[in-house]
Amino acid sequence: MDKKFYFAGSIRGGRVDAALYRRIIDYLQQFGKVLTEHVGSTNLNLKEQGRSKDAMIYDQDTAWLRECDVVVAECTCPSLGVGYELAFAEKLGKPCHIFYDKTKTQLSAMLTGNPYFHIHPYETEEEVFEILLKIED
Repeated sequence: MDKKFYFAGSIRGGRVDAALYRRIIDYLQQFGKVLTEHVGSTNLNLKEQGRSKDAMIYDQDTAWLRECDVVVAECTCPSLGVGYELAFAEKLGKPCHIFYDKTKTQLSAMLTGNPYFHIHPYETEEEVFEILLKIED
């Protein structure tokens, strides 16, 4: 059975790591379906789109969180949305793996202090893929 992944990465909070998101999503796709593959796109609309359009995004994302088997979040670029998605996934009991480049940022204590989350600091991109492979074993 292929896993269903929910990949979380910053969209409106900043797209500096979009290319990395794309590579992680491509890697995860060899193990299953990434429900949120659009997060790795370089041409996302980053602006608020009005209450009704944003409500549609919320409804779709929370439906995908309910459907997924595991959440993988890249949190080097801080994002309110990703933080919310992680809390929502925790409430649903979904396994959550949080990655961040420890040479560029520190995570919020609300994440690192919560024993529920699997925290994966890294220094090189290769480390991310090594850790993802271990998650799949």
